[in-house]
Amino acid sequence: MPNSGLPIVRSAFNDRCCYCDTPSRTRCVDARPRRRPAHRLLALYFCFSKRIALGDGHHARTRIEETADLKRPLSLISRLHADARESVEAGVSAPAARPVRWSPFPPERVPSDRAIEPARVRAGGKFLFVGDEKLYVRGVTYGAFQPDADGHEYHDLAMVERDMAQIAAAGFNTVRIPHTTPPRSLLDAAWRHGLRVMVGLSAEQYVGYLIDRRGAPDVAALLRAKVRACAGHPALLCYALGNEIPAPIARWLGARRIGRYLHHLYRVVKDEDPAGLVTYVNYPTTEYLALPFLDLLCFNVYLESQAQLEAYLARLQNLAGDRPLLMSELGLDSLRNGEHTQAQSLDWQVRTAMAAGCAGAFVFSWTDEWYRHGHDVEDWHFGLTRADRSPKPALRAASEAFAEAPFAPSLPWPRISVVVCSHNGGRTIRDCLEGLKRLAYPDYEVIVVDDGSTDDTAAIAARYDCRLIRTPNRGLSNARNAGLAAARGEIVAYLDDDAYPDPHWLTYLAAAFLRTSHAGVGGPNIAPPGDGWIAECVARSPGGPVHVLLTDREAEHIPGCNMAFRKTCLEAIGGFDPRFRTAGDDVDVCWRLQERGWTLGFHPAAMVWHHRRNSLRAYWKQQIGYGRAEAMLERKWPEKYNGPGHVRWAGRMYGHGLTRILRWRRAWVYHGVWGAAPFQSLYEPAPSLLSLLPQMPEWHLMTAVLAVTAGLGIAYRPLRLAVPLLGGALVLPVAQACWSATRASFPEASGSVARAVRRVLTAGLHLLQPLARLRGRIKEGLTPWRRRATLGPAPLWPVTASIWSDRWQPQDQLLRNLEAALRADGACVLRGGAHDRWDLEVRGGILGAARVLVGSEDHPGGHQLIRVRAWPDIPERGPMLALALAGLAVAAFRADATLAGHMLGVGAVLPVLHIIEQCMAAMATIRQAVARLRPPRRA
Repeated sequence: MPNSGLPIVRSAFNDRCCYCDTPSRTRCVDARPRRRPAHRLLALYFCFSKRIALGDGHHARTRIEETADLKRPLSLISRLHADARESVEAGVSAPAARPVRWSPFPPERVPSDRAIEPARVRAGGKFLFVGDEKLYVRGVTYGAFQPDADGHEYHDLAMVERDMAQIAAAGFNTVRIPHTTPPRSLLDAAWRHGLRVMVGLSAEQYVGYLIDRRGAPDVAALLRAKVRACAGHPALLCYALGNEIPAPIARWLGARRIGRYLHHLYRVVKDEDPAGLVTYVNYPTTEYLALPFLDLLCFNVYLESQAQLEAYLARLQNLAGDRPLLMSELGLDSLRNGEHTQAQSLDWQVRTAMAAGCAGAFVFSWTDEWYRHGHDVEDWHFGLTRADRSPKPALRAASEAFAEAPFAPSLPWPRISVVVCSHNGGRTIRDCLEGLKRLAYPDYEVIVVDDGSTDDTAAIAARYDCRLIRTPNRGLSNARNAGLAAARGEIVAYLDDDAYPDPHWLTYLAAAFLRTSHAGVGGPNIAPPGDGWIAECVARSPGGPVHVLLTDREAEHIPGCNMAFRKTCLEAIGGFDPRFRTAGDDVDVCWRLQERGWTLGFHPAAMVWHHRRNSLRAYWKQQIGYGRAEAMLERKWPEKYNGPGHVRWAGRMYGHGLTRILRWRRAWVYHGVWGAAPFQSLYEPAPSLLSLLPQMPEWHLMTAVLAVTAGLGIAYRPLRLAVPLLGGALVLPVAQACWSATRASFPEASGSVARAVRRVLTAGLHLLQPLARLRGRIKEGLTPWRRRATLGPAPLWPVTASIWSDRWQPQDQLLRNLEAALRADGACVLRGGAHDRWDLEVRGGILGAARVLVGSEDHPGGHQLIRVRAWPDIPERGPMLALALAGLAVAAFRADATLAGHMLGVGAVLPVLHIIEQCMAAMATIRQAVARLRPPRRA
């Protein structure tokens, strides 16, 4: 697909190129935008010179016609502006102008002549949609204005009508009313001009009554009345419960109380208008308010550094999770900074917000006219227009920045090869290929690798515009490598056959590659609605694909269902490891890329919809497969795992379905001295070992041991002390599962009974998942009693070996050679830290290991004497367990509980045997590796 300079956006409805109306399967080469910069200026000057014709209450759309005058746009604009100025000064209304149509957006974004489709706005993943069409919010805030004698701020309907016409002509599609609920007449005016309205409910005005309830109004009743006035209106974008609860009040009341207050009002709004979207407008000083019930996240952010804004938007995207992020206020004061600086600042603010994956942004504000707290505000000039509605340079800057959202079309978009690997994926691959057909990206190809399917996968793929590669069933990694070999793009993006992308998926991925040097970039995967109630529960259960972030923008792991890599980097590491046939390939490739010194990135807007398993049997089999993949990864990357065999992530995991930990320590908020910090964030303490243990598959093994011990209490009464321990071992995971299920939201459930059934099943899946993982890990050999060294005779005391070398080598090279020799034997090798008096550790198992210290002496002639010292290392857990069981065995024999005594005695001997076996295996492995490092003897 050649790059014509602009993304070719395909319509989801007629499946044709939006510029030249060619079918999408015939990739349009000569797609050209039909808009001229002069047309934008012409339309704006028509609008601001009061030359918009308003007749019969309907919006008079303006249309640019091809005339001779348009060949001289600048002179025409000057003449029109002078004529308009003379008309205004003479007090004569301007005559109705010839209808002029202008919009800075590509044709598919222009509202039709019947304005906006009456469908309600809905949240879908990270974006907003009207029906199936994505809605990027390009908005301005409007008001508040000086009220009339009756307290009505928007009483001048003629002014409102003119403002709405000008806002629409400038290319905006949304208006935010931040402080007071607008009358229905304003919504009608907005609707006539193709605009949507974000309605403010002003709940922050009543939050003080939570401190002192004397004279408190019925806030719920007030909000119900406001919502009834707007509910169902086609111009409604969403409701904002409130705007910026003052930080001192929030600190006084506490985050939980504020959260309960807003959640109650959220339910009030949803009861009146169930289909309406509800949000709350927050700001950095109360960022710590966790409001997971909101339909979308809104923030007012004023930062005068582009780098700082980019970093903070990345943080807000992680706080938003799978919800849309809307910048509810951006802007700069032109009074203090100048109008030219305001225009420059708004240009990069809008572009940065849209490029960061926001669902939209509002510029504060439309006009410098602003009335707050009983007087006109005259020392702030944030408006895009002056108080008399004459345009500032910032208006043009904001309009053009929004016009190119989310990215400027002039970017050098790289060619991308999308690889879809499938084995018997006929049930879902059609949705996948349909989604790929709707991608709004100028230069990409689709490669489908059919990995030995026996269903109709190949027949379905053959109906689409893609390259089909059919291979015998050789596993997922081989299929990915086949796609890599066939790819012609410089970026290779992998998509699972049970996922389908957002139309701008590749656009956001490519932008991340253009902006950074990352070797790979990933994005979120979100469960689509409509897959059934079991799939809903699975999506909110552990074991799904999640991403791990080191920072807000750098990843440690990106899941295989949504990942893209530079082709050169993948080829440099040899592609995917064929040993991973069903899972684990994505983790392995991420670690190998990072091992080479490259980094991974994450873009929150590069989202795909990923179907979850829709049956308990499928979920059980999937988790067993993941358990086996964990065991295979542990064998290849033992240094990435701890003694019990669990991966040690350096970053934080993000995604739905993660089991909530029962924390013994509360999170804390950074308020700053006297609560004066401008950015106040929530910090969660690291989870304790006790809170993490119930999530481990081996917890169930420990529960089984406690059950056996409690059973022996029949023969030996002191062992009945294991009964309360058994109870605790059973209660902890159940409590965590129930807590996680109660915190899950089920928007598709239509009643309390349906939600209760889903929560019960979700809790059960939280308990089932570790059992499935345990089975897979055991089947693949990842057990607590595993041995990761060569068993053989070796001393269990410190030994020293000397090696004479005729070739001098630096100390670090000696250790690398020894480390490589140990790894060649399949040993689990760990490096010593900065404060350790040992260099390498060979882990024989969970109960025994051996450590190595290397030293060298330099001799004349480039000779070197290398000394290697090795000794066993026994963790405390083994001897303590053996001593405890031995003590219980002795006590049981003294109490004539022979059966219990024998069983406890055997239990005491087993750890000792494992210690001896694992330490001996580690020492034997070291001895063999050192022997291979000795130079061959001369004859």
